[in-house]
Amino acid sequence: MTALLHSISAHPSSKPPDATVTRCKPRFLSHLPNLPSLSLNNGFSRVLASPPVALPPKDAASLSLPSWRNGKNESRIKEVRLHDAFLHLEHMVGKGHRPDAAQATQLVYDLCKSNKIRKAIRVMELMASSGTTPEPSTYTFLVNQLCKRGNVGYAMQLVDKMEEHGCPPTTIVYNSLVRGLCIHGNLQQSLQLLERLMHKGLIPNVFTYSFLLEAAYKERGADEAVRLLDEIIAKGGRPNLVSYNVLLTGFCKEGRLEDAMQFFRGLPSKGFRPNVVSYNILLRSLCYQGRWEEAEELLAEMGERNCDPSIITYNILIGSLAYHGRTEQAVDILEEMARNGFKPVAASYNPIIARFCKEGKLDMVLECLDMMHRHCTPNEGTYNAIAVLCEEGKVDDAFSILQSLGNKQNASMNDFYRNVISFLCKKGNTFAAFQLLHETTKHGFTPDSYTNSSLIRGLCIEGMLDEAIELFEVMEENGNKPDIDNYNSLILGLCKAQRTDLSFDIYESMIEKGYVPNETTYTILVEGLAHEDEADLAAEVLKELYYRNIVSQNTMERITMQYDLD
Repeated sequence: MTALLHSISAHPSSKPPDATVTRCKPRFLSHLPNLPSLSLNNGFSRVLASPPVALPPKDAASLSLPSWRNGKNESRIKEVRLHDAFLHLEHMVGKGHRPDAAQATQLVYDLCKSNKIRKAIRVMELMASSGTTPEPSTYTFLVNQLCKRGNVGYAMQLVDKMEEHGCPPTTIVYNSLVRGLCIHGNLQQSLQLLERLMHKGLIPNVFTYSFLLEAAYKERGADEAVRLLDEIIAKGGRPNLVSYNVLLTGFCKEGRLEDAMQFFRGLPSKGFRPNVVSYNILLRSLCYQGRWEEAEELLAEMGERNCDPSIITYNILIGSLAYHGRTEQAVDILEEMARNGFKPVAASYNPIIARFCKEGKLDMVLECLDMMHRHCTPNEGTYNAIAVLCEEGKVDDAFSILQSLGNKQNASMNDFYRNVISFLCKKGNTFAAFQLLHETTKHGFTPDSYTNSSLIRGLCIEGMLDEAIELFEVMEENGNKPDIDNYNSLILGLCKAQRTDLSFDIYESMIEKGYVPNETTYTILVEGLAHEDEADLAAEVLKELYYRNIVSQNTMERITMQYDLD
């Protein structure tokens, strides 16, 4: 590998409003109907407060659920079977039966994987009410899923319920909460949670410190993260090399490569020997900056210190070489990687495919995809790499290649097309998504609500807010009436772009057209206000929504806790 390296001799369309403008209470409150409460979950407390249903003896046979994991793998059929199993469980527990613990637990996992978080929580309720205590690992999983989805406030409530059910939270559970808060920019709350953790006698581990340090450098800069680490050590904390690698990443992310090298060289004095992760962090910055000689020296040092490269090391070299147009050398590294016993993954091929697409070398793209199929399957990155052809005016070629990949998938072509379009929109390749959508419609594909929502979100991500709004008009003109999920996607996109003012206009428009907003609609609007530092207004609106039974108590408590509303 060292020898190989040695041979290497869209635009926003809507301007944000003046930040100094003071907002009044949104007019949408005047349109609020007295809707029934649409609770995410009324909580375990509701179940425990009422007498449990008549239970069979403990040694009685537990209820078996109809199988939902066998049969055809088409996504819609799987969802129907999953929903049937959930309804069966709900009905039979209501009749006094106790569910099979293993099956009910698996149902929780599969519902979460299908983004049915409300139903997963409901299954946990049913288990508790029927006398089947969920395993601590199931609670932990659910807390983690809630945190990943941004529902940290509700996850905190669930942790409290865990204790009531005799499942004291572990450091792993608290780490999920800390990580969830850190991801959503709540470092201060994370630090407060850390105090609570230690007060309960739990000991933070290296993951706890890593989450906090990563949040610190992202929110306050690498120097502040270093100071936080010093405070942790002063209070008796024992971070390991993982924590120092996080800080090393922070320096590199800020483009302070010299400071990163100095920090790296100081690791032995702190009692740590750099590992392959430490070297990879520096290699990534050196290679993408084209500092090949220094990268070669670092690779040589790894060899001298018996620090073997990882698959990440190879992928860094492949990606950076392809980025700089050195695809021949990138392919050489790819082949060496396989010879040395590493199995290439999609991320190993995608940068090379993207570069060949940019250079219009279709034969090389196909050859690389053939190589890929021998070792792994394409992923989101592969589809985005192929979409580079659209940027080069080769939409027909891009569609032809994607169609050939779709024919090799187990899913239907319709599911394949909608997923590809969604993947492109998530990565900011919305223009390519529209170009490919045009091609797919020629082959019988009709965009559904999910596809339209993906396109709307993609336009908003790229700052094309006017175009996202215009898409609604185009949909209606073509007889494709937007649904509430499409409206929610647009409102969310506008709020994320800090144009909550426009989102209220869209809200009023949907009311005028006869649409009935759901709890998600109102939650997005309140969180939009909170994100724009309108905490007082967000709190006032949230209370009004709660008093009118528009949002549930759990939703109100979650948002209040998550955004520190009074």
